[in-house]
Amino acid sequence: MRLPHTQVRLVRLLLDQSYDTSITIEDMSREVALSPFYLIRSFRRAYKQTPHQYLVERRIARAKELLRNSDLSITEICAAVGFESLGSFSTLFRKAAGVSPRAYRISSQPTATPAYIPLCACLLHGITDQPDL
Repeated sequence: MRLPHTQVRLVRLLLDQSYDTSITIEDMSREVALSPFYLIRSFRRAYKQTPHQYLVERRIARAKELLRNSDLSITEICAAVGFESLGSFSTLFRKAAGVSPRAYRISSQPTATPAYIPLCACLLHGITDQPDL
């Protein structure tokens, strides 16, 4: 059986572009003129996961990016990536990342490390390891 590569790639592109909206398998199947069941089988054969699994993976990846690089609340991130329920978002996030969204945000923050100043530079500029009190 020959796979409808063009339609399957179009579905993946559609999921990439509209991951943050509510999209159903029926919407996708209408878009590419394939039956829902054939679309799911073809997508799984091509990408080793169902369209729903791909969509969740895409949403979680975007949520990770927002957790690392924004000040949005977890609830705002949940809505921004297309989840309708904070509970399902947290559950799926923990399953994918191994930690809760909050723990992921905390662990992804850069930690301040003290600057290393070579001894020769300290001696040259009269810096001692004792603070002036």
